[in-house]
Amino acid sequence: MTEIRFLGHAAFTISDGHTTVLIDPFLTGNPKAAISADDVSADTILVTHAHADHVGDTVAISKRTGAPVVAIVELAAELEEAGAASTIGINFGGTAVFDWGWAKMVPAWHTGVSDKGVATTPAGFLINFKDTIVYHLGDTGLFSDLKLVGKRHPVDVALIPVGGHFTMDPVDGVDAADFIGAQTVIPCHYNTFPAIEIDVSSYQRDVEAQTSSHCVVLEPGQTHTV
Repeated sequence: MTEIRFLGHAAFTISDGHTTVLIDPFLTGNPKAAISADDVSADTILVTHAHADHVGDTVAISKRTGAPVVAIVELAAELEEAGAASTIGINFGGTAVFDWGWAKMVPAWHTGVSDKGVATTPAGFLINFKDTIVYHLGDTGLFSDLKLVGKRHPVDVALIPVGGHFTMDPVDGVDAADFIGAQTVIPCHYNTFPAIEIDVSSYQRDVEAQTSSHCVVLEPGQTHTV
């Protein structure tokens, strides 16, 4: 049994109760955070891109737990220099393999300047967690290659940013759900700040009316079981 827990904004854990993959742990300073950085557990940390609302507490959590951090190569080097326990730098098409499965890096259309002012390339992750396939899109706008991500490994759950302004909006988010064809869609990256406030119930209705996917809306702290 795999549990996907929404921690607020774009932060999630994927866990079976023994092993936990943590994604984009923006917790400190996140008004919607469901848990503090000191209390979250992690065996592996995946970071989609360098913006502060995604890197978040990565270094502190990695130091405390010993979890390796997977990120695009330039960002991985920066996080290791900042004190992460260890890092695995990969690039688009690359896959990091673990005892629990693997994480493959796929493109995302966005920007990604780090705290140091260095531009690094944003990404998404296709994650095989003990045979459950989860696709975290990172922060992205709509683009047609989303259709390709699940071609070889059909997606069980897609974590789709829908707040608009910085990512795709709910209208484009419906098209993204249609392109990906996941069994379940979980929206994220909305209602954290005024600029990304949306009516998420309307998005849920539109996904279920216009695509083959089931849409699950999680409040921060809630879980979806696969």
